[in-house]
Amino acid sequence: MNPSFRQRLALRYLCSGVIAHPTDTIYGLACLASNPFAVSQLIQLKHRDSSKGLILLASDIDYVAPYIDSTFISDLVDAVQMAKNQPTTFLVPADSNTSALLTGGSPLIAVRITKNPLVQYFCDGADSALVSSSANVQGQKTATSLLQLQAHFNKGLPFALAPIQYNNQASIIINLLTGERIR
Repeated sequence: MNPSFRQRLALRYLCSGVIAHPTDTIYGLACLASNPFAVSQLIQLKHRDSSKGLILLASDIDYVAPYIDSTFISDLVDAVQMAKNQPTTFLVPADSNTSALLTGGSPLIAVRITKNPLVQYFCDGADSALVSSSANVQGQKTATSLLQLQAHFNKGLPFALAPIQYNNQASIIINLLTGERIR
């Protein structure tokens, strides 16, 4: 990927806080999973119940490996291979050191691996998985334009890349342990 000026700028903002950007699914808010202050900011911006947990989004399993129980990495690799044609988030046992801000206090953590070039650029540039959440205040419709994004967050969001046309469908969610489809 040859990042644009705005994408390079987005990476700089992402390294210190929360941004809005298109993903492989819906338009989202993101921060680095390795930045607990930014994770707290994201939760506050969305008025999100911290017991809900968050999704880790990454371009490679290596970026989410520190957050998951290492005995389940090969199971996750297999599941990602099988689901590669449809954006799929997997609930995986969390590593015991993973922050409750990410898990919501659950023993599971949600992870999605994508080949989306922008997400790959962000993960590689920051050497981190992203925390990803829909671009909305909890309970409201996800923003589909910069104008809606501004209405949701006023001036609380320091940087945003515009959504793109295909940002309209959330990923499916599957519990890796049980195979149950949650969404």
